[in-house]
Amino acid sequence: MNTHATFDLERLTAVNAAQAARLLREVRDARIAGRHPRVGPRPVIGASWDRMLASGVDPEHDYRAGMLSTDEVERRRQSSPLRHVLPVLREGLLSVADVAQHIMVVADAEGRLLWREGNRSVLRMADGHGFEVGADWRESIVGTNGIGTPLVARRPLQVFSAEHFVRSHHLWTCTGAPITDPRDGQLLGVVDISGPLDTMHPATLALVGSVAKLAEARLREQHLTALDRLRSVVAPVLARLDGRAVAVDTHGWTAAVTGMPPPGRLTLPKSLADGRAWLPALGRCSVAPLPGGWLLRFDDGGAGSTEPHGAAVPVATRVVVDVGGSHRWTVTVTGSAGCWTHELTPRHAELLYLLAVSRSGRTAAGLAEDLFGDPGRTVTVRAELSRVRRYLGGLLAHRPYRFHEDADVELVLPADPSRLLPQSLAPAVLRARAAAVP
Repeated sequence: MNTHATFDLERLTAVNAAQAARLLREVRDARIAGRHPRVGPRPVIGASWDRMLASGVDPEHDYRAGMLSTDEVERRRQSSPLRHVLPVLREGLLSVADVAQHIMVVADAEGRLLWREGNRSVLRMADGHGFEVGADWRESIVGTNGIGTPLVARRPLQVFSAEHFVRSHHLWTCTGAPITDPRDGQLLGVVDISGPLDTMHPATLALVGSVAKLAEARLREQHLTALDRLRSVVAPVLARLDGRAVAVDTHGWTAAVTGMPPPGRLTLPKSLADGRAWLPALGRCSVAPLPGGWLLRFDDGGAGSTEPHGAAVPVATRVVVDVGGSHRWTVTVTGSAGCWTHELTPRHAELLYLLAVSRSGRTAAGLAEDLFGDPGRTVTVRAELSRVRRYLGGLLAHRPYRFHEDADVELVLPADPSRLLPQSLAPAVLRARAAAVP
């Protein structure tokens, strides 16, 4: 899109919200008609609109997907870690929401609304838009919005008036922030504050983002408490063992060790069971169950190493980098010692995609150019790849960075290549998307 400026939401709404809404409608209508408006949308909104146009979401009529049953809503509530942080979300947002004529909504990672509280008159207004408990507010269903778009973008986002792709939502302002599980980085859902257009305030974005971080901090505290409980259970067991051993929780986080430096976290096979296993960071080990975790005893003198990148690669190792989803990406490793899957962060999904398409390898400077358009940002690249090697171990070589030559690497792409890593603004990913457009 060749525009000379992009929409400055905070500045224009601070001057005149109604005028800003009118300008946004012009920008949206021009984009849908394929014209170039005098200003462009914010990049994150423009990227969302492009996804909507490509997927065929109707910009003029809203669509209501099937509501979840009451029993299914309750099942999802009870299985979601978000239920543990509802007090944090309520304390941080509900009093503000009621005074500001907003409602607070909490949705799961699939965009399904599980909790909804706040100003009663706004709740009644929301009913008319299908903004109800059990509704599906994924971006691909209802267009650009404060629930579905933060799920894709993986960042806090305010969606104001006609930044909503579907016209019937233009009288609303919505501000959502994703919440991730600190144990494994998995996306748990979104907390959102929504209300009528004239209640919009730019500071809401900072507030919602901060409260989402407080919720993640509470989850982190609960995780540390669980590790302490596991540590107290396993301490007498480790005291009687010789050699190297580590007790980890079900997510691979270390509770206690003996005979070795403590690893921060181990990537566990997808179906870990009592018996034998191979771990990418440390090699072969014996596995025994513990209450809330596992006891791993490593083979001394074997192929393993205490260095994160020193473990030997099993024979006939197959690596599948799956970036075919819209907001969930994984790497799966299958070898002679079993199979395990690790969910990728957006940045790691970008990195492993780049390494999968460049089997001969990329230098740190080359990856920095691919990711940021700046070959000088090698420190950031090296830090991220160090984190990747914590779970890929010897499968990731360096100088240059590449997958091990003995690994069989498969890259799974989306059915529509133009939807590759939709949240990414990395130059190399943007080029790949553009090349897929006829």
